[in-house]
Amino acid sequence: MLDKELSLIEAKKSAPRLLLHACCAPCSSYVLEYLTKYFNITLFFYNPNITDENEYKKRADELSRLISVMEHKNKVELIVCEHEPSRFLELSRGLETLAEGGVRCFACYREHLDMTARYMAENDGKYDYFATTLTVSPHKNAEMLNEIGAELSEKYGVRYLPSEFKKREGYKRSIELSREYGLYRQDFCGCEFSRMFKHGNA
Repeated sequence: MLDKELSLIEAKKSAPRLLLHACCAPCSSYVLEYLTKYFNITLFFYNPNITDENEYKKRADELSRLISVMEHKNKVELIVCEHEPSRFLELSRGLETLAEGGVRCFACYREHLDMTARYMAENDGKYDYFATTLTVSPHKNAEMLNEIGAELSEKYGVRYLPSEFKKREGYKRSIELSREYGLYRQDFCGCEFSRMFKHGNA
C-alpha cells in the first residue's frame, strides 16, 4: 500500500506534507532517508511513555541534532510536544505487570497515533498525511499500528500513510545510520514497565 501511494506521489510536481510521529532519532533516521524524497516532513515528537523527563529531553535533543546534520531532499521540521507521562500512566492503569508487546503496548500505540491524528485535524489543511516511525522497529506490531492508524483516519477525517518501515532491511539501515551520525540508541522503549522487564526486575 505504501509503495502504491508513493508511486502516485512521485508523479506529482510538488511534495505533499507529512506529519510524522517520531519515537526517537535512530528510528527516524532511516524513515527520513526514505521519505524525504517524497514529502515535506514535520516530525511530531510526542511520547508520554517516556516517563523520565531527562530521557525525554535527551531523545528530543538527539532528534533535533539528527535533523541538523542529515541531508534532506525536501524540508524537515520538528515539533516537540510537552512531556506528559501522566497520560501514559493513566492508560497503563491495571496493565502494569503485562509483558511488552501486548495490550498495554497497543493502548500506547493508540495514544501516540491519536494525538498525531488529532493535531493534524486541528491544523486543518496544513498536512496531507500522518504516519509513524514506530513501524521500523522489530519490537513493534506494524499490523496493529496500521489498523489503529486507519481507524483514526476515519475518526478525524485525515489521511493515514500505512507503512512497515522494517521491511527491506529498514531496521538494519537505521542501525547503520545511527553509527554514521553517532546517535544515542536507547535499550528500552521509554516506559518504566518496559525497563523493569528489560533488566529483569519484574
